[in-house]
Amino acid sequence: MNQNRRVVITGMGVVSPVGNTVETYWDNLIAGNSGVAEVTAFDIAPYSSKVGAEVKDFEPLNFFEKKQVRRLDLYQQYAIAAACDAVEDSELALDKVDPFRIGVIIGTGIGGIATFEDQMRVLISKGPKRITPFFIPMLICDMASGQVAIRFGLKGPNYAAVSACASASHAMSDAYWIIRRGDADIMISGGSEHAICEVSWAAFCAMRAMSTNFNEEPLRASRPFDRKRDGFVMGDGAGVLIFEELEHALKRGARIYGEVIGSGMSADAYHITVPEPEGEGAATAMEISLKWAGIKPEMVDYINTHGTATPLGDISETKAIKRVFGEHAHKIAVNSTKSIIGHLLGAAGGVELIATLMTMNSGVVHPTLNQEVPDPECDLNYVPNVKQEREVNYAILNSFGFGGHNISIVLKRFTDQPK
Repeated sequence: MNQNRRVVITGMGVVSPVGNTVETYWDNLIAGNSGVAEVTAFDIAPYSSKVGAEVKDFEPLNFFEKKQVRRLDLYQQYAIAAACDAVEDSELALDKVDPFRIGVIIGTGIGGIATFEDQMRVLISKGPKRITPFFIPMLICDMASGQVAIRFGLKGPNYAAVSACASASHAMSDAYWIIRRGDADIMISGGSEHAICEVSWAAFCAMRAMSTNFNEEPLRASRPFDRKRDGFVMGDGAGVLIFEELEHALKRGARIYGEVIGSGMSADAYHITVPEPEGEGAATAMEISLKWAGIKPEMVDYINTHGTATPLGDISETKAIKRVFGEHAHKIAVNSTKSIIGHLLGAAGGVELIATLMTMNSGVVHPTLNQEVPDPECDLNYVPNVKQEREVNYAILNSFGFGGHNISIVLKRFTDQPK
């Protein structure tokens, strides 16, 4: 197998708390328009955390027949919608491509947990005979990938990546390596999540993982790297991208958003929810990704951080960045998309890779909101509150998940655009 095949991104689709097109999503990111508000999906009064980043104005009938909507969990609907937009954006003529050379990997952290909650209520109130036969297909984590493949008739590699909040990035890393080693020419990959429902909300509240200090001021709640941070803000949505072998993309005259040049993975092997305090695992993932990318640390211009606004996580990631980049760490633009859209759990890496590509193509780094009180242990350039203009030739996306999963993906700005 040819291990040196180059992989580029040729299409993007998004469903997010600040917009359901890439253009709207990006416009709101660079303007710093937060998608965080008091949760409306259910009665939030009994819960300690009351703010979230819900998807707005999503119309499933734009993508599905009414009967189909009832048979798809929202995480699947978001994934399919984002995939449809990514395919359209890529201008791929799927009917003219060998279906066995196109695969799908879409990550999710929790899958159809809202369907699980709904069907448990049915079981308790109405009995086992009233459970929908679509319960399991709506619940399981692999079904977004399966449904996208069915939608487009794609017969290449197909599965889900499940690694908590690193799921989408693990999915996209796998897509990259599958193309690089020659097992496919195109992969549709990213992540999707719909976890703003009562059972998961109660569980995260019980863990004391989510912000509670800003219930009366939702726009101030998601504050990565700020000294007043007190936990993450949960969000919903999906980010799906088209990964394509370079020559295949050039041959059809595709628009290229950027090139994936490396990825690296590691485990903290430390604790089920707490990151290793010195950032050893996160640093290792970044070091491996740079090694595969074949670039030196001082060449990196921008890092889209995991940056969830948990008290320990942000310090650990900052230490990891300093460990890998040394003095150069202070020259890198380091922001958190989660400050604007909340934490989309297993979908986070997908929407954040889109933000990273838009940064590279626009020369604008979106702000990290709510940078009010400096944390002495978080002292990098987090692009506080206002966007920054900067040429970004090389960028890193970081994603970390409960269980100690770490992954970093390296992107290069593509400058050989076909005429």
